[in-house]
Parts: sequence; structure tokens; C-alpha cells
Amino acid sequence: MTKEELVNKLNDIEWEDFEVKEASGGLPKSMWETVSAFANTAGGWIVLGVKESKTDFGSVYKIKGVDNPEKMEQEIITTLRSRTKFNAVISYRTSKHVIEGKTVLAFEIMVSPHKPVAIKSTGEVYVRSGSGDVLASDLEVDAIVRDAAFGSRSETEVVGSGFEDVNLESLASYRSYLRDFNRSLSYPNLNDEDFCKKINIVLGSGKLSYGSLLMFGKRDSILRVLPTFWVDYMEIPGESYSEAAQRYTYRMPEQENIWESFQLIMRRLRNFVDAPYIEGPDIFGTEDNSQLFCLREGVVNFCAHSDYFAAAHPTIRVFNDKIVMQNPGRFILDATEFRSRVLSMPRNPSIIKFFRHPKLSENAGYGIDKIIRWKELTGCEVKFNSDLLISTVTYPLAKNNSRQTMQSRSENEEINEEINEEINEEINEEIKKVLDFISKNPTITQPKIVLQFGYSKSKVNRIIAKLRELGLLTREGSNKTGRWVVKK
Repeated sequence: MTKEELVNKLNDIEWEDFEVKEASGGLPKSMWETVSAFANTAGGWIVLGVKESKTDFGSVYKIKGVDNPEKMEQEIITTLRSRTKFNAVISYRTSKHVIEGKTVLAFEIMVSPHKPVAIKSTGEVYVRSGSGDVLASDLEVDAIVRDAAFGSRSETEVVGSGFEDVNLESLASYRSYLRDFNRSLSYPNLNDEDFCKKINIVLGSGKLSYGSLLMFGKRDSILRVLPTFWVDYMEIPGESYSEAAQRYTYRMPEQENIWESFQLIMRRLRNFVDAPYIEGPDIFGTEDNSQLFCLREGVVNFCAHSDYFAAAHPTIRVFNDKIVMQNPGRFILDATEFRSRVLSMPRNPSIIKFFRHPKLSENAGYGIDKIIRWKELTGCEVKFNSDLLISTVTYPLAKNNSRQTMQSRSENEEINEEINEEINEEINEEIKKVLDFISKNPTITQPKIVLQFGYSKSKVNRIIAKLRELGLLTREGSNKTGRWVVKK
């Protein structure tokens, strides 16, 4: 921290990573609480020799200086480097400046890799909240412990797991994506079990990691070790919960795993943003710059950065004016650092790797640019917010998208009502979506339906057979040049 930086900071009113203390009579008692809070949260600067006064217009800072700065500096360094005050050694950086003829000491407290950092004499753990220090709750202490294992916990082996815990329909869909987008990793000559070993879905020990189980596992197998697993997606007819006439118009059924959740979420989001149909393997072109493409990058990172070991679960809420993605677990970096670093530090490295294999996500460090391009496409800036327990990314919808959202809900409800009347609710959401897609694309072939929805060939065959059985769908002409006829 230079003298200029210090002065600039002192002229600001609120700094979450900046705490001033007068220290006129020696070290203030609150010094160590702030050290604990910074070490447990995101790090920050403690500046000694500055007095803060509260006014009706905010905080006013005055340089007071410290007496005997060399002695005070040495006392603090000795405490930070030993374990007499805390349960872990504290990493720090020091800076000393003379401002207005008075000496000011500044200490940058680094985030500790040995969290939670507690004050030994009391066992108390502190965290930053806004611009102050607060005693951590039990939930926050649990979150701190999980953060200490950031990037590694999901990579550990699941005891008692094996290839038999892999959902084979999910695997077939994933291999289909690989064949279309990254043939070098598709390994078509390998059977399913050998393929899983080849790309580390199954580890060398024969077990699955938590990351691979979450991504491709059977739901029962996931719930056996992570009983709170659930990716929740809802469409809410209003700009907030309070103004919605009903709680929701659609709620995603619980899916088998992350891969199945991702595919269904993307199909739903297509209804609410700019997403022209593209004659391509997965509805995206190689240089697609649509709003849906930005959202795809966002959903991938939503899935890869969630804390699946928390009691809470990841949620996506589609309101009339915005899409809100909320995850348990804080952003490990400040939002200002996202562009250059955040995608290089996923909470669940194997999950982001599995998305990158079929090129469903950008390489490290670039995906955030796709998300930030949302502003260019909509005129609305993506908002990032985070505290110790929850991280939130909000995509405001452009006005035309807001109207499209309400129209899409209305059309979907009408389609669903018509279909339900015809078949007495004998078919589920997936079949309805396929029928609606075929009605809009009557020349589509079954292989392209497989690619459009990411289903296995056998699953699409079952859906088509069911629609024919119900008398809702027939085909005229050959498989390649014919067309579908949907019963009105």
C-alpha cells in the first residue's frame, strides 16, 4: 500500500477490506478481532494511527499517528508470527508512512489457509460483515471450514462407490456431446466402463470422486452420501416473490445429477432470452453470441462453483425482469478479480473439467468475458454479490426479454393445457417439450432431436413411440426426407 493509496482509501467512506484504528494509547483490544475476521474472510488492511468519526454524512477520518511505531510494529509482528494469540500463524505484509508529520502503520492480513482462525483465549471466530467485525455463527464457522477445503473436497474418493453408481443414460448423453464437439475425447471404441476410467469419471482406485458422482451419478447413490443434493429451478410470474400471483408457474422436477439438471435448465432458459434456433449439434453455433450462450457459461459456472456439502442447495429463479442464480458458498475472490482469475479457481475442479471436455464451457480465465458480454447484448449489467454463506449472480433481462418471458409462460401454459386435455396428463414435461419442438420443426430427424435435447437415442425412441401410441404424432415419408405431423 503506497502513501497515495492510503490517502485515497482514507477519503472513502466504506471499505470492507479496510479498517482504521486510532491506537493512541497502545494496541486497541479490537485489533485481534479484526485480524481473525480478515484471515477468515477475504483478507484486508488494518491501519493504525487514524481516528474515525461518525457524522450524519458518513465517516470522517483524521490522521492521529501512533507513539513509538517501531515497538508497536514489532509487537504486532511477533504476535502474528507466533501461536500465542491465534490457533494459526497469520500471514501479513507491513507498510509504514508519515502523513501530516505523523506515523501511520498499515498491516495487510492475508486469507489464512488454516481456517477457521480463532482467538485462543476465548475460542471466538470472527468474520467481516460489511465494514465491521462480527462473531461468526455456527453456520458461518461450518462454511469457513468448507472454504478451507476449497477446490479439493469434491475431488476426494467416495467410499464404497464404483462404476455401478454411474447413470448410464446420462453417460450416453454426455458421450453424444463429445462425439459432436470434441471427437478426440469421445473414445468411441471404448465401452462405458473403460470410457469412465479413461476420462477419470471412475478413478484409478475404481471409485468415483464426489465431483464425478455429482455430475453423472444415480440419484440414489448421490443422496446416500450427500442427502441434501438438489438443484432447484423455478419460474416465478412477477418481479419478486411478493408480487407473484402464484408461487411459481414451473418448478423443475428433481433430476438424477448435475448433468441432467444442466440440460433441462438450458432448455427452459431458452424460452426467456434471445436464442434463435441454429441448425447445429446443440443449438449453438461455433461463434454464437446470443444471450442464451452467455447464460450457458453462467449455468456451467453456477454448477461448478456450488458448495454441495452445505445444508442449503443451489437455486435458479426466473422472474419477469431477471434471472437469479444463487449458490451456497461465497465467491473465493472479490468480484473485481473475476475477469482474470475466478474461472481458474473452481470450487469443484472435476465438474468444470467435465463441462469443458465437450466444449460447453470456456477455458480457464475466459468464460467470465462471455458472462460480462450480457451487458452488450441486453444493456443490463450482470450483478455479483457474496457473503460468507451465499453467492448470487443476477442477470437483469432487457425490456423486450421481460415481455418475452411473460409471453413464453402464457404460451407454455396454453400448450400444456391443450396437451393435458388430449391425453389426460398421461405424459410428462420432457415429452411435452419434444412434441412442442417437433411441431415447430416438422422436418427434424430423430438424430437431431437427440442432439437438440441431449437425450440418449433410446430415450428419444421411447418418447416418439409414446407420442405415436397416444395418437399425437405420425410421420409422412422416409426417415431422412419425410416430415412429422402433429395432431392439433
